[in-house]
Amino acid sequence: MKQYRVHKDDKVMVVSGKDKGKIGKVLKVLRKKDRVLVEQVNMVKRHTKANPYQQQPGGIVEKETPIHVSNVMVMCDACANPTKIGYRYTEDGKKVRFCKKCNEIIG
Repeated sequence: MKQYRVHKDDKVMVVSGKDKGKIGKVLKVLRKKDRVLVEQVNMVKRHTKANPYQQQPGGIVEKETPIHVSNVMVMCDACANPTKIGYRYTEDGKKVRFCKKCNEIIG
């Protein structure tokens, strides 16, 4: 499996596409398709049929669709900017992510 610098529950900013500049939380990482599902980004409308067995009404539902992982950047909590991510090991041997702009540990 591929390893991405973007993890679930990270705060990310969209850097290209129709939603450029939007900030949201990563809901899901789809590794096989190289995509991430970001909260309130890349919204589409789906027409759904009613399902009386599950008490679901029909109508138009607005939901998020996945966006390519290369189109998002992780937001640093310390400097509040979209940043590149680096990896380093702590003194106890644990691998952690850090912000390349301010050298603060992320997550």
